[in-house]
Amino acid sequence: MSEVSVLADDVVTLPVAEVASLLNQPVSRVHQLVRDGQLLSLRRGGEVVVPAAFLVTGEERAEVVKGLPGTITVLRDGGYSDEDILRWLFAEDDSLPGTPMTFLVEGRHREIKRRAQAMAF
Repeated sequence: MSEVSVLADDVVTLPVAEVASLLNQPVSRVHQLVRDGQLLSLRRGGEVVVPAAFLVTGEERAEVVKGLPGTITVLRDGGYSDEDILRWLFAEDDSLPGTPMTFLVEGRHREIKRRAQAMAF
């Protein structure tokens, strides 16, 4: 789990209980998703939270943004810590119009995964 200073204050986060509600899953399942690298969490204000951008709202429930778990796996396999991954996902990139996370949310996960692979190996 990451420290408070990992992300800028303007990155919206959700408590794990709210993430569980949005995913229509028990809180224990959200913790399992974090352990399995499907999501990343950090601690803010003494509470475990997940960046809101990691979820996309569907008709009946939210889902994890497509391509996020694979990107996390590639970067972890390349030796990046969860803190480094969070920083990279939410950092402005001069070669992109925005952040890698913005690209994932927009459905451009192949480009982000390709960049992650290039960074990791």
